[in-house]
Amino acid sequence: MARDLSSLTPQEHGFTYIDTSRRPKATGRLSGWILSAKDLNDVAGMPTSLGAKHRAYNAETTDATIAALEDQGALIVGKSSTPELGLRVDTEPVDMPHPENPLHPGATPGGSSGGAAVQVARGLLRAAHGSDGGGSLRVPAAACGVVGFKQSGTDLGVSGFITRTVADAAFLHDITPRPAPARVGVLKQPLFAHTRVDPRHLRAVDEATSQLSAAGYPVQEIAPYPTADVTFESFRHIFTSRLAGMDAGEGYFEWVRQQGLKVSERMLADALRHTNGLPRLLADCWQVDAIITPMLAYTPPQIGTFLALDHEENFMEQTRWSPWGSLFNVAQLPAISVPWSISPGVSTPQARTPQAAQTPVGVQVGSVTLNDAQLLHLASVLHV
Repeated sequence: MARDLSSLTPQEHGFTYIDTSRRPKATGRLSGWILSAKDLNDVAGMPTSLGAKHRAYNAETTDATIAALEDQGALIVGKSSTPELGLRVDTEPVDMPHPENPLHPGATPGGSSGGAAVQVARGLLRAAHGSDGGGSLRVPAAACGVVGFKQSGTDLGVSGFITRTVADAAFLHDITPRPAPARVGVLKQPLFAHTRVDPRHLRAVDEATSQLSAAGYPVQEIAPYPTADVTFESFRHIFTSRLAGMDAGEGYFEWVRQQGLKVSERMLADALRHTNGLPRLLADCWQVDAIITPMLAYTPPQIGTFLALDHEENFMEQTRWSPWGSLFNVAQLPAISVPWSISPGVSTPQARTPQAAQTPVGVQVGSVTLNDAQLLHLASVLHV
């Protein structure tokens, strides 16, 4: 551990469980790496809460994803906080402490891998395990001023890491970044929701775009593609239908489950068909190899902001906060959020304090035709 946790509260350190007496199970490529596991994943001998105290149980076996990290020499010292079943882009687990954003006092760190982002942003860990099914790595990374990489996959969700650098993300995924010619589209208009975007976040995209252009990448402004509403509906159907078979519950979880029960086999088939054709649709429409967007539309809100809303409005406000992120989950393409420190003198009323006005904001780089290695190289132009 980079710091002693004894002086920190769970709200400050983002762990739901920690055991500093553990030792590595093997030696290998990841020897020397100390990580936490997201509290949706089992680690033998540790409790798993799934983001809700009433769901907690003691794990007897270790998930394959975490076991693979241990087999390569990584040391898993604890579990990081997440909302119930990882369903939201905040991190407010039921009847458990709610982690606080290290950069924005009193604000959410984002989610659902929010505990992981807190640990990396505070310098407690060099990296932390997480997962991303709709922005759950990239949102908290952007909110806390660190790096969140969503690799390509074959489903909405993938495992990954919150890290301090793009280079660390590449190493943990065992990917060697590789340069490739790339045309970059600049998308500053919200994609899946109507919302005002904080001028600081737009300025960050402008400055990052200038850096890419100076590095020799052709850049061009693009607009939302005509069927973005179909993509968002597909995301919603796939996302909620996964809960339809679960037992009835309460609160936001139960609302999401009820939405899933309304998804028919035909609706789900249409959603999956749209998903399969989405990469080609984006390439044909935009004629670029990657896009750059803000990761978030505005400064992280205060803890409790989302849960204070009606469930439907909660879902939509989460989308308004990050109206670009879930595109790459539906398209199963890689995307990354990197922190960008804006040039001095740019502030807005949404930055609640002078400190908030100076904190980095997340810039998202997402693939249209690039593979993971090529996207990581492009991102490294913006952040080492």
